[in-house]
Formats: sequence, structure tokens, C-alpha cells
Amino acid sequence: MKKIIINIGRQFGAGGLSVARMLGEKLSLPVYDSELISKAAKESGFSCDILKGCDERRSRFSMHYRMEADVFNIQSETIRKIASEGSAIILGRCSDYILRDMDCTLNVFLTSPVNIRAERVSRRDGIPVEEALEIVEEKDKKRKEYYDYFTFGEWGVASTYDLCVDSSILGIEATADFIIDFAKKSGLL
Repeated sequence: MKKIIINIGRQFGAGGLSVARMLGEKLSLPVYDSELISKAAKESGFSCDILKGCDERRSRFSMHYRMEADVFNIQSETIRKIASEGSAIILGRCSDYILRDMDCTLNVFLTSPVNIRAERVSRRDGIPVEEALEIVEEKDKKRKEYYDYFTFGEWGVASTYDLCVDSSILGIEATADFIIDFAKKSGLL
């Protein structure tokens, strides 16, 4: 059986984890999101709390640089190990960049209009839409800073990915089906 590696970048609130889990179900593949942190902590000896504190964030203060670079390197090693051992769906954490020299099946970026993402976060977390909008914008800013810094690229730019999808158009399950259909029709699956 051919090894399948799907990397999913996403805007905050675009349903990335839900789409990844749906893909995992439909393709019988493990999904790695926060599980990466536990696995990286176990393999590195760092505490989960330290790794969580630096997860997909980059501090603007240079005194934290060394630790953030160490955490990025630990996560990178864990992502590369997961990809070398078998099929997987990897959510975020610059996995498209980290695995750029490996034969990945598909690099996907999920997006949605900011107001729809804020409404999704508001419903999910039970907070006012205005508060959710601030969270969405702040999380996106942090993800962009993190990705741009560690990859020397630009987060969310279409040319970086094989497929960019607005998950609000089709919904979660149909977006997962669309990704699978795209991969099959393009001969990637």
C-alpha cells in the first residue's frame, strides 16, 4: 500500500481539525495535531507544558528565541519521524515545509472568510462574536509570524500548497470529500 502523507495548513476557525479528522476517518489514517506535542515531549524529554507554550507561536523577544528554535527542531524531528514511519495527516506546525524533501501526497490550506470563522469560534467556545473575531485575528497573526519565521516563506500563499479550499462553501464533510476527490483525480491517491 502506498504511503499517504497529507499536510494541512489552516486559518484559525476554518475547521482544520474537523476536516483532518474527517479525512482520517474516510482514509483510515492517523491525524496528528496536539498529539505531536505529546509525542515530541516523550521523545525529547521536554515537558508537554514547555512545548505547548511555544506551539505555533513565535515571541518577538529574542530571549525566547533559543527555546522556540529548540521546540521547532524537536517538533520537526517528530514530524519527520511520523512521516517516515507510515501514512498520516499532519495538521499545521509548518509540516509542508518540514517535509518538503519527502514525497508527500498532498499539501492543503484551509481558509474561510474571517466573519464565518469568528462565528464558528463563537459557537464552539460559547463567546461573543466580537471576542471570537479578536481571537481569530490574533491566532492567524501568530501562525503567520511562526510560519514565516521558521520557513522563510509566507503562510497561506496559494503557490505553497497543492490545494487551497474555503471550507465554508462545502462544509466540513464535503470539504474532506472534495480533498479526497481532488487527490484521486490528480493521481495522488
